[in-house]
Formats: sequence, C-alpha cells, structure tokens
Amino acid sequence: MIAFTINGQPVQFAGEANTPLLWVIRDHLQLTGTKFGCGAGLCGACTVHVDGTAMRACVVPVAAVAERPVTTIEGLATGADDLHPVQQAWLEYDVAQCGYCQPGLIMATVDLLRRIPRPTDADIDANITNLCRCGTYPRVRNAIHRAAELARQEAGS
Repeated sequence: MIAFTINGQPVQFAGEANTPLLWVIRDHLQLTGTKFGCGAGLCGACTVHVDGTAMRACVVPVAAVAERPVTTIEGLATGADDLHPVQQAWLEYDVAQCGYCQPGLIMATVDLLRRIPRPTDADIDANITNLCRCGTYPRVRNAIHRAAELARQEAGS
C-alpha cells in the first residue's frame, strides 16, 4: 500500500509500485485534469507538483511519491472565485486554444515563478519546456509575465 496526499487529501494506492503516477491520478483517483501526452516525460502535459516541484507524472512511479504531497491542476485554486495568479493570467491573456496542454503548462509556470519570481524571456525559454501543438507560446510568455506581476501584487511586494 502506497500512501501519499493529493491536493491536501490523504490517499492510498494498492497497485503495483512502478505504476506511473499519471495513471494513479487519472484512473484510480479520477482527477482527469492532468493529461497524457507522450508517455515519455517530454511534452509536459502530465506536469504535477511533488513537494512543490514540477514533475512529469508519466515517468514518476507512484512509489516515488510515498508519504509526499502531490498537487494537480485541480488543487491549484482554492475556490472558483480564488484562482491562482497563473490561472488568472491564463484567463486574462486567453492562452488556451484547444486547452489540452494547458494544465501542464500552468503547473510548470507555477514552479518557475516559485523559483524565479521575476523571470526574463530567457528564463521562460530555459524552464518552460512543455509542448503546445496549437502554438500558443506568445500568449504563454505574456501570461507568465502577467502572473509574476499578479503574484507580486498578491504578496504585497
């Protein structure tokens, strides 16, 4: 039995320890915001946070998150009227086109802003490696800068 928390809730998984975290999240916990893209950790559609750090859930075995906190896109906002600054910026800049990759991009951006609160374009290029088939990269970049601004306003700095 592998125990961990997801979005603040304790959960247990009784399956194989090498089952990718992505499938535990989607199939066993029914949290479908985290998407399957490539299955090789390359595209980033499956990005979640483990201990606050972005990870590609398709290549992380569930055993690696035992006794650790996991956050998915469903756990990012604290309510419908209290979006995370990154989610707010995504809406303001109308980033999503088809939307499939957006949960992973949002989760990767939250991690980027945690590590680099005022990212430059070069920081964004080096750290946001998620793929978007619709090519919304210019809107993603603008939204990241806006999210950084919103986060600073929220923090009062």
